[in-house]
Amino acid sequence: MKLFEIIAHRGLTTHAPENTIEAFQLALDHRADGVEMDVRLSADGIPVVYHYTYLTGFTDTQGVIFDFTLDEIRKVRIPCKQDPQVPLGQISTLREVLELFAGKMALEIEIKGPEPEAPQIIGEILLEYQQHWPMMEITSFEPTLLLTIQKAYPGITCDLLFPRSEAWMGLDVVQYLAAQRARLANARAVHLHPSQLNEEVVACVRQHGIEIHAWDVNTIDDLKLCKRLGIPRICTDKYEQARAFLE
Repeated sequence: MKLFEIIAHRGLTTHAPENTIEAFQLALDHRADGVEMDVRLSADGIPVVYHYTYLTGFTDTQGVIFDFTLDEIRKVRIPCKQDPQVPLGQISTLREVLELFAGKMALEIEIKGPEPEAPQIIGEILLEYQQHWPMMEITSFEPTLLLTIQKAYPGITCDLLFPRSEAWMGLDVVQYLAAQRARLANARAVHLHPSQLNEEVVACVRQHGIEIHAWDVNTIDDLKLCKRLGIPRICTDKYEQARAFLE
């Protein structure tokens, strides 16, 4: 029996720029169960796959992504953080990514927002790939965005992302907030950081009929913890390490 599914965070990024078609293809080639990607709207309202608010410092271009049209975004080039010798990548649209990978592996699609219209715009594209919804999940830190897309497109799976704990939070507060915010979002699962996991947290959240996935699972100790707690899906920046752990 498989311990857990491995999701490559922003693709397999050791030899490709993150959140690019090349990174996603590498993840697929290396038997990842799926990839996580981030979706933002361009200035002209096109969903593009890019994590950061700023282009500055992460690409060869200055500025914030929501000030750029799709035509302008096409000209942006992204370096590979882990291997500067890798050819520069480019930002793709959500539709382009879905056309290549929908149905081939699990896709975790994070709506970054904050535009209220983002769920509708993104949902219209997802509707074109409805036959592959069983292999997709929509994630966000914002319950409102998840509720909006569920209302407009019933049947699509939504998971709530839970941020790292603030300094004052004990795990008793984490488990309560995670469960209640996930209920508020009508989420299937809540994604927690390994530092927020123990037996009591997992039991409390699951009592509400909500599953737990883990993000930023980047150490052997984190992998062992997720195995011990029976976490069914993890997201990691270190795919090769996680794969070797399973094998």
